[in-house]
Amino acid sequence: MFTIVCMRFLASSIGVTCAAALALPLGLPAAATVARPAPNAEVFVPGGTQSLPLAPLSRDRVLGATAEQGLPARDVRHFSLVGVVWDDPDSALHGSVQVRTRAVTSGAWSGWQDIETHYGDDGADPDTAERTSGRVRGATAPLWVGDSDGVEVRVRADAEQRAVPGGALPSGMRLELVDPGEPAAPGSPPAGSQRAGALGTESVTGSAANAANAANAASAANAGLAPLGALEIPALDRARTERELLALRAGELTRQQRVKPYIGPRPGIVTRRGWGADEGLREKKFVYTKKVKAAFVHHTVTGNSYKCSQAPSVIRGIYRYHVQSMGWRDIGYNFLVDKCGKIYEGRAGGVAKPVLGAHTLGFNTNSMGIAVLGSFGTRRPAAAAVDAVARLAAWKLGLFGANPRGKTYLKSGGGNLYQKGKNVRLNVISGHRDGFSTACPGAKLYGKLGSARKSAATLQGR
Repeated sequence: MFTIVCMRFLASSIGVTCAAALALPLGLPAAATVARPAPNAEVFVPGGTQSLPLAPLSRDRVLGATAEQGLPARDVRHFSLVGVVWDDPDSALHGSVQVRTRAVTSGAWSGWQDIETHYGDDGADPDTAERTSGRVRGATAPLWVGDSDGVEVRVRADAEQRAVPGGALPSGMRLELVDPGEPAAPGSPPAGSQRAGALGTESVTGSAANAANAANAASAANAGLAPLGALEIPALDRARTERELLALRAGELTRQQRVKPYIGPRPGIVTRRGWGADEGLREKKFVYTKKVKAAFVHHTVTGNSYKCSQAPSVIRGIYRYHVQSMGWRDIGYNFLVDKCGKIYEGRAGGVAKPVLGAHTLGFNTNSMGIAVLGSFGTRRPAAAAVDAVARLAAWKLGLFGANPRGKTYLKSGGGNLYQKGKNVRLNVISGHRDGFSTACPGAKLYGKLGSARKSAATLQGR
């Protein structure tokens, strides 16, 4: 296994790009990777993103518009997740994106793989600070390809779009190759604590302190559920979960809820520290909504080829893609679930709190997003993953008195199927497609939501 040495350059509209790289074994002594660097020296940064501009591959003979863009096969630094971004988040990519990659282990090239292009329905609500930051970009879904060192990509506009005068594809398209890196070893300095760039090297002490503070804040947001720095929030049985509910929300519960709280047992949840989040990437502050009235179920469309042991790497890749490539403040989902049924904390701010996510455009307020790692248009989700969705929903919805088999109203923030301000009646456990014209969470996973609602309600004692 190798760590990438790279220089990070400050804020182009494209994000973070590694401009120079060396590969050194991870087995170096700790002092070799954290020693104070000389001015403008290269330093070790776990993970990174290569951002490569796409070039025209063909032009429409009649209109002269670029009908196809991409990159020919080339050698690149190691990466495991790939996607395409462009300048305007409100511009859609009407067409196809295909990629093939070369595996590091075998040296063999994959066949052409499709990348999901309709990803704009995930994201912060219109008019929110996160959406209007000026950093947000349009993007495809990310695709997990495993450890790779070669890539070829082609993006082709559909026939109808090629007829549009002035250009068939969004402007500023770039290929994003994400190396999720390795989580910091216990006791080591926080990930991302050293940065070098064109303007010089930051103070190691200062940036390390900032990253440590961000990591401590993310962990402290789960105070009362697990010790500071815990890798996992442990599962609780029903009786202890009910006592926890009374401790967390005593002043907000009705008398009936205090006598008979409808809440499922708390499941075990891997914390952000547990999956190796680099807390120096995200924005520092946490943003909350008032309550959690509904859960939207998603699939990440990253493919199904990962092993369960690789799930933390997949999540670190999605996190970097959401923040560095797409310009979001943090990973968009509140929770993620792998195919073995393990549950992971998503957006920072506390798993028991109503953290405002960026998962269902127009319906992020008073809701949470649960994303199952994988693609489930034609592939059935594992029973363990569906069970995990039910267990998580039974607990988290129960914290706020929501019935998993019930209905609720959410006010549309706009940008979706409904006019801004409209109160929309939805299932308490809904699929992403219920709030937006999208295939998410895939037909096969969407078909399992009825059983998830039933199981969650049963776990709540209803």
